[in-house]
This record gives sequence, C-alpha cells and structure tokens, in this order.
Amino acid sequence: MIKSYSVNADNDGLRLDRCIKKNILNIPQGLIEKLLRLGRIKVNKKKIKSSYKIKKGDLIECFNLNYKSKVNKKNDYNPSSKLVKYNEETVISDNPDFIVINKRSGISVQGGTKSRKNLIDIFANSLFFENDKPYTVHRIDKDTSGIFMIAKNRKTAQFLTSLFRLRKIHKTYLAICHGELDKRKGVLKNILKRFEKNKEINEEAITQYKVLDNNLNFSLLELSPITGRKHQIRKQLFQIGHPIVGDNKYYFINKSFKNLMLHARSIKFKKNNNKYSFFAELPEYFSKFLKQKKIKYQIF
Repeated sequence: MIKSYSVNADNDGLRLDRCIKKNILNIPQGLIEKLLRLGRIKVNKKKIKSSYKIKKGDLIECFNLNYKSKVNKKNDYNPSSKLVKYNEETVISDNPDFIVINKRSGISVQGGTKSRKNLIDIFANSLFFENDKPYTVHRIDKDTSGIFMIAKNRKTAQFLTSLFRLRKIHKTYLAICHGELDKRKGVLKNILKRFEKNKEINEEAITQYKVLDNNLNFSLLELSPITGRKHQIRKQLFQIGHPIVGDNKYYFINKSFKNLMLHARSIKFKKNNNKYSFFAELPEYFSKFLKQKKIKYQIF
C-alpha cells in the first residue's frame, strides 16, 4: 500500500522529517530515519535524508506502512459556533496573509494545562481561516487586551516573527498604574528573572514610557517595549513600585480590581514596502475606570 502526500505552499521550505510528523505519520524521529534509509519513504521517487528542505509540489510517498491519519485527542479543544462568532467580532482587519484582532481580556492565545479555551483553536474554526491555518507570531498575556495578529500561512508567520526578533515591529501599550511616577517620561531598563526547568535565566528588559495623565493615586502611561520579555511591562512597573491596576499576579495587596488595566493600543510595521498601522479601541472597563478617576485620555 502506498500513501502519498503532495507538498503545498504552506509547507514549502520545511524539513522533510518535520513535514512527515506534521502531515503524514506521527511517529518517533528514529523510526522516520530508519524508514528513509530503507527507502520506505521517498520524495519524488528518490531516497532522501530527513534534513532535506521540501519544496512546493514535491511528492512524498510512504510504502507498505500501516498508515493512520492524525485524529483529534479527547482533550483537544473544540469551540462552540457561538464562541467562534463572538471572537470573529473582534477582527479589526483581514487580508490574505494575516488578521488583526482587538483581543478581549481573559482568553489565552494558545491552549495549555491551565486553560483549554484559546484563540488559535477558536480561529481555526472561523470563516477567516476556512482555507488556511492560524499561526502565532507574537505574545500577549491572557489578561491583556488589545492588538493581536494571527498569520494565515507559515511563510507570513516566519516573516512577521523575524520582524519582531529584529525589533522592526513597534507596539504601543496603555496602562493604568498605582501612584505617580517621578518623571513624566523615561526608559525602564533592568534585568528580569525567570525560570525554565529549574534553571534561572536573567534577561535585560527595556521599555520607553510617557505619563499621559495622572491624579494622586493613579497614572495613565503610554509604553513602548523595545525588548519582548514575558510579562515585561507588568514586572518592570511592579519593580519600580508602580504596579498595574488589577495585576493580581505581581501585586497581591489589592484584589478589588477585576480587570488588568493593560491594553495593547497599536502596532506598526512594514511588509513588502507597504506600511501597516493598526489601533485597538479601549475596553469599556478601561474607559470607565479613567472616567471614574477623572484621568484624561485623548485618542491618538
């Protein structure tokens, strides 16, 4: 029995072994290597190495294998049509390569052990990805609202990810923090600590900030992160004694605020000489808080 797979544009440039695991056989790396050596997996009728970078139109054939197509695990998240439609309403912009949404607070980008409901699985079932697959290209915390991009193909995902890595994508956040900062504008620059498999990792974090307005108890900040560390803005403001309102992860004293007052307001970048600029409106609870505390915010 021969099982064949024709490489599409979304897998162009992918390593052969990764393509096999992703699209054909969910088997260990060692077994893939063995089957390639024996000629029971071939590309364009030829024996090939696992490191081969496949091209669009390549034909991958598997000979005499007990093939089983990938099926969803019992624990996979399957969103309801109502939830899909609800999140489709957050789309700000849609084009052939990516969508931009105004993410709501309280939902994760990807599923994990603590949270199954996630944007990637939701949009995989939406009309915006009817013929495509969603790819993440940057981070945004579960409790943070605002601008978030999802790529529609691997090529765009790789391109946008590289722009983020080269710091050629500029994001601006709005945050309401406790207290008054000493300076109206400046740069937060320090070392943030995190742990990965019991290993301590120290990373430099840099964020530019500007105070837009304040009263005796709260300040509205505009922040532009230069680096992209996990929870960067939240950690930095906590370290200087001005934690974000509603941040119950890094500020345990007052849990009366239900929402994290951190919003990804805008994103700007260039792609193929085209300039892109997107803005996300403030959530109702954010605007309401500003009004209650008589903090002025002028839409820019």
